[in-house]
Amino acid sequence: MTAPQPDEVFIKDNLQRARKLWRYLLTRWLLITIICGLCAALSLIYAIYRKPVYTAECTFVLEEKGKSAAGLGQYSALASLAGLDAGSSGLFEGDNIFELYKSRLMLTKTLLSREAYSGQNQLLIEKYLEITHIRDSWKNNPGLKNIRFDIPREQFTVVHDSVIKFIVKDLNKNLLTVDKRDKKLGLISVKMRATDQKFAKAFTDQIVQNVNSFYIQTKNKGNLTNVSLLQRQTDSIRRILNFSLGAAAAATDATPNPNPNLQVLRVPAQKKSIDIQSNSAMYAEVVKNLEVAKATLQRETPLIQVIDEPLLPLDSDAISKRSAVVTGAFIGFVISMIIVGMSLISKYLKRMSSRHD
Repeated sequence: MTAPQPDEVFIKDNLQRARKLWRYLLTRWLLITIICGLCAALSLIYAIYRKPVYTAECTFVLEEKGKSAAGLGQYSALASLAGLDAGSSGLFEGDNIFELYKSRLMLTKTLLSREAYSGQNQLLIEKYLEITHIRDSWKNNPGLKNIRFDIPREQFTVVHDSVIKFIVKDLNKNLLTVDKRDKKLGLISVKMRATDQKFAKAFTDQIVQNVNSFYIQTKNKGNLTNVSLLQRQTDSIRRILNFSLGAAAAATDATPNPNPNLQVLRVPAQKKSIDIQSNSAMYAEVVKNLEVAKATLQRETPLIQVIDEPLLPLDSDAISKRSAVVTGAFIGFVISMIIVGMSLISKYLKRMSSRHD
């Protein structure tokens, strides 16, 4: 007979070890089953009682328009004649809109907005305190227990401001996310996470409306002031021009057939004619400046177009019962394998120690 080859011996030894391991696992089936079942049950209980977190997302496109155009550059001097600025003030540029969403001003304005819940108008800040159960922790604090926010803003105390400051920090840190999804297209995403999907949607809609309106108004503040001032000047000069036309007609009617030898009779009508010419020139110049200011306002107004609004029901991170059971059982199996493996290692170390002894 030929002696067995080393490869055959190696394979036989491994098969024998595998059979021994399998027999050992069979002896531990009860432990493995108990651990898997316990982990699956705990995971199922967690999935049932865990409140899902809903995410409301609003995406919109922000198109920043240029401050100067080739066709309007030549008219900048016209507006300067009236002491006006033909361009935007430039208080907010580009990505600064992200900072507006995180600012205490915008978040406070949003929190103090009202939304209909169960047929009643409720402040968003009150709804936030309700869903986060913060008021429950204030029951033993007399300064916070009965605090109300449905009062005029000027009546807020230091305590009101402190609570709002705390909420603003929590929103910026854990709940509110603002980022740019597409740098080329300027696609901006605003996400709000909350355990109440109606609150998440209402807060997202309100803050997008507040910030975008404030952003447009601030960007156009200088241009709107220019247009308003020029419009008042135009109306004023037009009234003066109309009065001059009436006065000139009255002066002409006073001397319908003046004596050619008496030039003094022509003086009142000539004065009114000079007033009409000067007022007409002023009127034409101011109207031109007004049109330039209107064109600048239209050219520099940012374009904000909402692409997707949050719709109910919102997406959530809820865990299905089946997934919870499967995941829990798998985790239990891994834990049981670790326990069995540690038991095997312990037995192996004891065996090696006894051999050395």
